[in-house]
Amino acid sequence: MMRSGRRARHPLLHVAVRCSDLPRTRFGFSVGRRVGSAVVRNRVKRRLRAIMRELPVRPGLDVVAIAQDAAGGASYAELRDAAAQCLRRARGLEGGAS
Repeated sequence: MMRSGRRARHPLLHVAVRCSDLPRTRFGFSVGRRVGSAVVRNRVKRRLRAIMRELPVRPGLDVVAIAQDAAGGASYAELRDAAAQCLRRARGLEGGAS
């Protein structure tokens, strides 16, 4: 997955996007121990899931979001902006929407 497709980086988040043969979009999230304690890591994962549901992501993609160390201290709005910016650069959003 990470070797093919398009990637975009942000200080809070790295995103890799690849086309798949499925009609729906699949998401994967990676939040390592360097982000924070288990409570912080789970909060970041919950926020990323909610953000990806909210954004107009193109169907038929595989999307992997990798949280960076600073994501543990970021607000929901900061994570949403980072995800939207990365998906826009990786051409993962419908119609170029934010």
